[in-house]
Amino acid sequence: MIKVLIVDDSVVTRRLLNDVLVADPRIQVVGSAANGAIALQKLPLLEPDVVLLDVEMPDMDGIETVSRLRPHHPRLPVIMCSSLTERGADVTLRALSAGATDYVAKPSASGQGLEAFKAELTRKVVTLGEASHGRFGTVRPQPSIAAPPPAPVARLPVARQRQTEVTALAIGCSTGGPNALATLFEGLPRDLSVPVFITQHMPPLFTKILADRLTASSGVTVVEARHEQVVEPGKVYVAPGDYHLRVGRDGTQVVVRLDQEPPENSCRPAVDVMFRALATVYGAGVLACVLTGMGSDGARGARAIVESGGVVLAQSTATCVVPSMPKAVIEAGLAEKIVPLEAMADELLARVRKPTTFGGRFAAPHREA
Repeated sequence: MIKVLIVDDSVVTRRLLNDVLVADPRIQVVGSAANGAIALQKLPLLEPDVVLLDVEMPDMDGIETVSRLRPHHPRLPVIMCSSLTERGADVTLRALSAGATDYVAKPSASGQGLEAFKAELTRKVVTLGEASHGRFGTVRPQPSIAAPPPAPVARLPVARQRQTEVTALAIGCSTGGPNALATLFEGLPRDLSVPVFITQHMPPLFTKILADRLTASSGVTVVEARHEQVVEPGKVYVAPGDYHLRVGRDGTQVVVRLDQEPPENSCRPAVDVMFRALATVYGAGVLACVLTGMGSDGARGARAIVESGGVVLAQSTATCVVPSMPKAVIEAGLAEKIVPLEAMADELLARVRKPTTFGGRFAAPHREA
C-alpha cells in the first residue's frame, strides 16, 4: 500500500485529491495538512511514501516546504500540485529546482481536464510510491527512482550509415527533466553552431517558462517553438505544451512544424514524434540524447535516428530521477554511449566540434560500469 500525505490549504482540493487517490486500491491517504509547517510536523509520524504538495499556501508555501524537507528526507518523492497559470508554472519550476520530484497541473475550476488529471496523478503517485516504499528518510546522495518496466522496444541489429558532421542536437526528457536540462545547459556555450530541439513532457504555459528560465540561467537562446519558425544555428527550440514538434524543409530552410495530432505514449508533445521528424530532415547529422523520465517515450524515435545514421546517447540511470526513458533506449540497443548527466554537455560538445565516424552494424549497447 502506497501511503500519501496531502498538503493543500483548500479543503475542497484536499477532498478532491483524496477522492482521486483512494479510488485506486494501491493507495492509502494517511493524512492531510493545510500548510507546509503542519506537514513537516506530521512527516515523522505518518512516514508517507509520497507527499502531494500545493505550490501556494499561507504560512509556509511549497517551495519553502520542499527546501526544509529535503535535508532530512532526500529520497521522499514530492509531487507539486500547481494551477495551470503562468504564475503557477513559474513557482512549480522553482519548486523543482528546490528539490521537488515531479508535478501535476490541477484541472480548471469548471472541471475541464479532470479525467486526464486523475489518470496522471494516480500514475505518478503509484510509480514514485512503489519505488520509494519503505525508504522514508533514507539518505542517498544521488536519488534514482526506478519506474515500472516501460513498453518493450524490439532490440534488433541496426544498420549504421557513416555519421557525418553533426547538424542538429535533440533532447528528450520527462520527470526530472527541468533540473537535468538546467545542469546540461550550464555546460553549453552561447555560440552553439547547430540548432537544438527539446521535447520535455509539460503542459501549456510551463514550456514557455522553462525556455525563459534556461535562457536566464545559461545565456543560451532558448525559445518556445512557433509554427513555421525558421530554424537557426545556435538557437534552442522547446516543444510547446500540448503540441508535437516536428521540422520540415521550405526550400533551403528548415522550419518548425507544430501540430496536435494524437498523443504518442500518452504524451503530447512526444519525444518519438520529434526524433522521427529530425531523422527525416537531418538524417545522419542528428545527435540525440535521452535524459531522465518516466515511461519509454523516445525509444522508437531513437531507432529512427540510428537507422538514419545518427547517434543517440542515454543519461546513466544512476544520475536519473526516474530512469525508465533512457533505460528503454539502452535496453533496445540504441544508445551509442551511456553518459552521466554531469558529463553530458562535454560529450555533446566534443561530438559537435569533432565528428566521429561509425561503420558496420550496431547491435549491442554499451553497458554501464
